[in-house]
Amino acid sequence: MTRRLAAPVGITATGECYPERVVTNDDLSKFMDTNDEWIRTRTGIRERRWAEPGTGASDLGAPALQMALDNRGMKASELDLIIVATVTPDTQFPSTACRIQHKIGATGAFGYDVNAACSGFLYALTTAASMVAGGAVSRVGVVGADIMTSVLNLEDRTTSVLFGDGAGAVIVERVEEGLGILDFHHRVDGSGGEFLHMPAGGSLRPATAETVASKQHCIHQSGSEVFKNAVREMADNSKALMDRNGYTGDQLKLFVPHQANIRIMDAAARRLELDPARMMVNIDRFGNTTAATIPTALHQAMGQGRLEKGDLVALAAFGAGFTWGATLLRWAY
Repeated sequence: MTRRLAAPVGITATGECYPERVVTNDDLSKFMDTNDEWIRTRTGIRERRWAEPGTGASDLGAPALQMALDNRGMKASELDLIIVATVTPDTQFPSTACRIQHKIGATGAFGYDVNAACSGFLYALTTAASMVAGGAVSRVGVVGADIMTSVLNLEDRTTSVLFGDGAGAVIVERVEEGLGILDFHHRVDGSGGEFLHMPAGGSLRPATAETVASKQHCIHQSGSEVFKNAVREMADNSKALMDRNGYTGDQLKLFVPHQANIRIMDAAARRLELDPARMMVNIDRFGNTTAATIPTALHQAMGQGRLEKGDLVALAAFGAGFTWGATLLRWAY
């Protein structure tokens, strides 16, 4: 069963924002037991951007959304809604969406945050598109923004080499018939939560001196379990979405997977029988920016001339929760 929207809705502009500081694999090797070859062969990452301490997700999300608005020729006051996908909000409350709304002057918008980890942008995109299709709103800014360095344990090389900071944003609104989001499929499996999580900081285990000292406010990951499930679910979900809509890999103009690990991405591309040249990759330069990977990759694909109006595009993600999903669309501008 396809999940088609009630009206044609798609992405009409993109934007991005990264911190200025570039951290290479060689830089990491100066203070942890790792090296460039070890990181590149296992992840595909050669450098990432790290924000300065005191930087919030809204500090990157607001400029990214403003860039998308400028590219669309739209004023912030024309937005009806802002949805921010993030696992590293500026604060537990108010939401990062509230902070971005204030920073860009989106005086007519309401907003909220979505927490679905690396799948967050796709979930937020589907939510925004459904509300536009249903007539509840007309113009939505969807932002994926994460400051992953705020939750890294730099003594754990298995996680700290993976992540970077960044934000991407898109404008979602009605588009021409035949364009925009064609179908989507999203899932969660809470039994996987123990394999990728932050143990403390919520109502279950509030912050104490003990939780801080024991690094319970940092990422904890079982790499083998995450890898195994990510390869299977991201690849199979993308293939199932293509199959049920009658498309094959050679019909895709661009495949944009969540940038978690080049081996996971390559496995998904092989499952689609896709020419590797049609997969968008930016993990080598930016690492895993969690909710920001897909919108920034779309923005960069536009800048590289890899997307034109009418192109068939597949998006796919897998993240903590476990959460996963895929979206199929025809590029709308």
